[in-house]
Amino acid sequence: MALFVLDILRFVTYKLPLPYMKKIREVIAYKNYFEDFLLNQSVKVQNKIFKVIEVIETIDKIPETYLKSIKGVKGLYEARILLASNIWRVFCFFDEGRLVILLNGFSKKTQKTPKSEIEKARILMKEYYTDKNERDGN
Repeated sequence: MALFVLDILRFVTYKLPLPYMKKIREVIAYKNYFEDFLLNQSVKVQNKIFKVIEVIETIDKIPETYLKSIKGVKGLYEARILLASNIWRVFCFFDEGRLVILLNGFSKKTQKTPKSEIEKARILMKEYYTDKNERDGN
């Protein structure tokens, strides 16, 4: 369901990637956390977020400008969105190498990423793997 919603949102707010941009990984949203964040942003911000997602989907070695690991939480990353002087972050992680799971997002107001936002993302990542293991019967 979340993947379908993400595709519809991308279609409505942003031109789809050009045909020559080959996807090398898939990006999906876990539950409704990313969607809720996205829908609360302006169309300009949504477009910028989709541009960053496109980079994540199509570039093999993603520059830190767009995706940076979170120190202290193994496997957790932040997608980095900058528009004018405003900054947003969307937490995500890789599952099985080529699948990127989008979690919660927030507007960054301070130099350091708030520990409460990192903790929320860590809990959601753990919840994702618990759900996945139950679904897969592990």
